[in-house]
Amino acid sequence: MLEDKFKFLDLEQIIQLQSKPEPFTPGEPLFWDDPYISQQMLSAHINPNNDLASRRPEKIERSVNWLISQMNLYQNSKLLDLGCGPGLYAAQFAKKGIQVTGVDYSRRSIDYARQVAQEENLNITYHYQNYLTFDEREQYDAAVLIYGDFCPLSPSQRSQLLKNIKQALKPGGYFALDVTTPHHRKKYGVKNGWYATDKGFWKPGPHLVLDEGFDYPDQDIFLDQSIVVEPNHKISVYRNWFQDYTKERITKELAAGGFQVEGVWSDLMGTPYAEDTDWIGVVTRI
Repeated sequence: MLEDKFKFLDLEQIIQLQSKPEPFTPGEPLFWDDPYISQQMLSAHINPNNDLASRRPEKIERSVNWLISQMNLYQNSKLLDLGCGPGLYAAQFAKKGIQVTGVDYSRRSIDYARQVAQEENLNITYHYQNYLTFDEREQYDAAVLIYGDFCPLSPSQRSQLLKNIKQALKPGGYFALDVTTPHHRKKYGVKNGWYATDKGFWKPGPHLVLDEGFDYPDQDIFLDQSIVVEPNHKISVYRNWFQDYTKERITKELAAGGFQVEGVWSDLMGTPYAEDTDWIGVVTRI
């Protein structure tokens, strides 16, 4: 029976892992590139019926059209898509005549994106690379970081990424991103529970999952943590950190990184900014 496989759990280690960690303490490294987990993530990305990993196709198309207008992109403009995943935005930009470079640290997503670009004859270059190490200078007219990819990064990582983006842009180049707000977390909540399964998101075989959320209200930070226990007693901890933002906080951080804010919205589709928005979309220039 399934429960027999999990006898003699290391409860002391599990209890220790359930203690509230310091902000941005890492869990399993690069789990998004794990051969099994990356397949689950890719399936979520390309599912057109929900917004769990990527936004629905109609929202992506609206966002691309709006960003092209806001960032004054034209035929053969050069765009850097950071955290491009399976290339859903990159493909739409390329279909509008934009020369796109996509960067992502999931080999499976990059392989999928390359296959689509080849099949559809799209002008896209993809790099399997951590964008924190991306090092190009004055090559791009604009850069995008879409669907909250800025939020899971630690302060030092965010600072490094802004530095990388700034040096990659041509003088006067644009940078657009979106981030979550505390209102988003209030609706989503902090998860706390457990389940055992023969096969799930984290592992292809039997495993026990202990889900827990941690809130850091004074810093607008929260953590989604999953402790996964396998029958061989191997314990893995997966951590998804999120830094939420107010309008003032994100504009101040971007300004400190050398970016001049051109405008702030409630998304990257042009919805006017509202104080109770779940998301903030920002377009900047250097």
